[in-house]
Amino acid sequence: MTSILSRYVIKAVLGNTALVMLVLLALSGLYLFITQQDDIGVGTFSVEDAFMFVGLTLPKYAFDLLPIAALIGSLLALGNLGRTLELVVVRAAGVSTMRIALWTFMAGLILMIFTAVIGELVAPPMEQYGRKLKTFAKFNDYSMAGNNSAWAKDGDMMISVRQQSADNRYGGVYVFHFDAQRRLRSVGHANNASIDENNKWQLENYVESSINDEFVTTRKEPETELQTHLSPEFLGLAVLEADALTGRGLRTYIQHLRSNGLDSRTYETAFWARIARTVAVSIIVVLAVPFAFGPMRSTGTGARTVVGIMIGVVFFLLARMLESGGEVFNMPPVMVAWLPTLLLAIITTIAVSRVR
Repeated sequence: MTSILSRYVIKAVLGNTALVMLVLLALSGLYLFITQQDDIGVGTFSVEDAFMFVGLTLPKYAFDLLPIAALIGSLLALGNLGRTLELVVVRAAGVSTMRIALWTFMAGLILMIFTAVIGELVAPPMEQYGRKLKTFAKFNDYSMAGNNSAWAKDGDMMISVRQQSADNRYGGVYVFHFDAQRRLRSVGHANNASIDENNKWQLENYVESSINDEFVTTRKEPETELQTHLSPEFLGLAVLEADALTGRGLRTYIQHLRSNGLDSRTYETAFWARIARTVAVSIIVVLAVPFAFGPMRSTGTGARTVVGIMIGVVFFLLARMLESGGEVFNMPPVMVAWLPTLLLAIITTIAVSRVR
């Protein structure tokens, strides 16, 4: 009897979560396609390319939206069971609230594994391919190579970018100039750089070595400008953004930064936050249990959906706020990443334990 009931509850939670996920992805896909309208017709980027880009980007949205979808799905599933008095019958059969919470948690574990698979194996490579598809269609006159850095060619100049630290801000920039015979004529390095809306680079702490036939001259400037045709969107293909990397990619890059004496806190926070958000999926579904037995037992689907969205948004905003503020206030990355999930676990445990 218990195994039948547990499978029934798990299937209800998973089924409702799948339906909610489909609705959220449909809305996200529509919004994403609308945002591509300004780019359609630029270069060779067509409507078909826009649809392809949306399809390749949706797994990333699925990874981000799964905690909210899981909470809304469990609220709908357990709420419907409570409104039809099925949970009352289950309780009357001697099944405790903690047992029902355990069944819900088992459904959460399945969703957690699914989230981990999407976040590690599916979303990153598909999103990266989608970005390349769109960018190369828009900027088909330029080429790019590289893995841990961006190497872009613009006429007789090549630019290497090691890291993107913020919007349109880059670190470890190298500039190589060649002559018509493809001979290297100068090598420049800037610690930091920024790009304005006209694709004009502002290079900071710039050092350049000019290679002549008989000697090499060096010049140093605190700031200098460089005009290119390379946009921030194009360079964003190969620079390492924390949200676009897998867990293994983050761990490898953190080791690289540490071995070179560079600041790795941003990527450490992203690494632990990815794990914490995945674990949170298995916890957040259990939060629906006290609502199913509490004041929302007789409420409609709309009210449960609104509550689920509100809780999910608050959790998402809290996590993002801590991740952004942790670097500013020099907080330990592990604490910053795990604090929202820890608070969620404490609140869920207290709420479930108080259900009678």
